Amino acid sequence: MTGTDNIASAKADAMPLPAKWLGATGAIPFVATAIVAAFGPENWSAWAAHALAYYGAVILSFLGGIHWGLAISNDRTTKISAVRLCWSVVPSLIAWGALLLPLFYGLVVLTAAFGLALFVDTRAGTRAVVPSWFPDLRTALSIAVIASLPLGLIGAA
Repeated sequence: MTGTDNIASAKADAMPLPAKWLGATGAIPFVATAIVAAFGPENWSAWAAHALAYYGAVILSFLGGIHWGLAISNDRTTKISAVRLCWSVVPSLIAWGALLLPLFYGLVVLTAAFGLALFVDTRAGTRAVVPSWFPDLRTALSIAVIASLPLGLIGAA
């Protein structure tokens, strides 16, 4: 492998700038609503905690959709694709169930579900079925989400 090949490989493995920016801006509603739920005026706390749960459910569903897209982009029918398709609907079902629970418990379920989704996504990274930069992005964003959701419990209490 030449020096040029190393540079090309490093560029291919680099996280795309739009993914960084969109991921970071997608974390803003988590952090902002969690802060308002925990430390904002009392009459805003419950609203912010609900907004946090709703946004969390939407984003959790989005994470499942990533796996749906990966599964259907594969032109062969394999066990891995079937498993990926099955997993792809699980986050949406968990998110929907979490919204049906009392707010406090729904936020707890969402927190656990984001941890589970992170586990699945990092495992996909070790199997090289997602871009090499994807687990790093998911880990960074999941830290923000998994820290924000419990903070929202203060507003849900």
